Amino acid sequence: MKIYTKTGDKGQTQIYTDQAIRMTKDAPVVECYGTLDEVNAHLGLLASLLSPTEQSQLALLATIQQRLFQIGFAISATTTLAEADVHTLEQSIDAIVAQIPAQTTFILPGGCQAAAQAHVTRTVTRRAERTMVALLNDYPVPELCLQYLNRLSDYLFVFARWLNYQQGVAETKV
Repeated sequence: MKIYTKTGDKGQTQIYTDQAIRMTKDAPVVECYGTLDEVNAHLGLLASLLSPTEQSQLALLATIQQRLFQIGFAISATTTLAEADVHTLEQSIDAIVAQIPAQTTFILPGGCQAAAQAHVTRTVTRRAERTMVALLNDYPVPELCLQYLNRLSDYLFVFARWLNYQQGVAETKV
């Protein structure tokens, strides 16, 4: 299979719903797909930065990457994304928060390299959420997709804090 098809050379691409649809590459649905892809790539980088003591989170990060594909499928046609997936993120958030000091002020993104990458991933996730909200004006998106992205950004925030805590890196308070 060739990686290049030349069918996108004039600014069009094909998406798949219940049928294949051609559209411009700047269409809101394509923008949303692209931003979800960015989040997925940033998650892959984040996973590669985890130290051996932090690798207990690798399975969850891989699951999150799979769920992002399910969100893309939900936008196209159908998905296996479930409320249990949102609940899993909530449980992970609660477990992490129980392990780190309480947050009493705003903090600046940064710290160790993995935490800084978690913050970058969080901000791209927020952008994905915004593109999905914009998409709602013209396109049906299951509410569960927005919920998942919202929880994911929350998870990435506390995960960044946990990573800094694990590495003994102090957070920069505002």
